[in-house]
Amino acid sequence: MTRPLIITDCDEVLLHMVVPFRAWLNEVHDVHFDMHDRGFAEALRHKDSGAVVERALVWELLLGFFETEMHRQTPIAGAVEALQRLSNVADIVVLTNITERHQQARSAQLATHGLTLPVHWNQGGKGPPLAKIVAEREASVALFIDDLAEHHKSVAIHAPGVWRLHMVGEPAIAGNVADATHAHARIDNWVAAEQWIRDRLAEGPAPADIDASQGATA
Repeated sequence: MTRPLIITDCDEVLLHMVVPFRAWLNEVHDVHFDMHDRGFAEALRHKDSGAVVERALVWELLLGFFETEMHRQTPIAGAVEALQRLSNVADIVVLTNITERHQQARSAQLATHGLTLPVHWNQGGKGPPLAKIVAEREASVALFIDDLAEHHKSVAIHAPGVWRLHMVGEPAIAGNVADATHAHARIDNWVAAEQWIRDRLAEGPAPADIDASQGATA
C-alpha cells in the first residue's frame, strides 16, 4: 500500500492570485476588479466607463497575467510550512487549472517558494484528472484542497472516497465565498487546516456520501 496523497490547488490555496491580479489590472490595463457581491464574470470593469469587461478579454487578461506576472504571487500564510511538514506523512501533488504552456512556469514558481512538487495542469472540472492521479499512485487515502465549489462537486462525483477541504486562503475574498456544499469541511487558514488534514489521512478513505447521478457531467 502506498503513502497517503494530498492533491492541492494552487491559486488562493498556496499562492495569492486575486490581489496581485487586481493590482496588475489597475496599473496596466485600467481595469477595476471587485468581487464584492459579484461573481467573477462581472467583477472586471473598465475604469473609464464602468462597463463589464467582455468575457473573451477576461480570458486574455488571465492568460496575460500567467504569461508575465506570476512573480507577483506570494504564498498564503502558513501554506509552505504546512506542506513541508505534511510531506513527511503524505505525497503531495498540485492540480491547477492553467494551460499546458504554463505548467513549467508554475513548477518553477512553486519551487522558488520552497515547494518542489509535481504539477498537473487541467482545464475544466478536476474530478476526472484527480481520479486518474489517485488510481495511478494507488494511494491508500487521498485528500483534495481547492477554493472553488465546482471542483469539490466534480471530485465528489468522480472520486467520492477522497476527502475534500474547501479553503479560500485569500482574506480579501474569503468572506464573500459561500461554503462548498460538496466539501467535507471549510477551513481558510493553514494552522487549523494542517491538523484537519492529518486527522483525515489517519482515518482512511472518506465515506462515499455523494449520489453520482447528481450532475454526472461535472
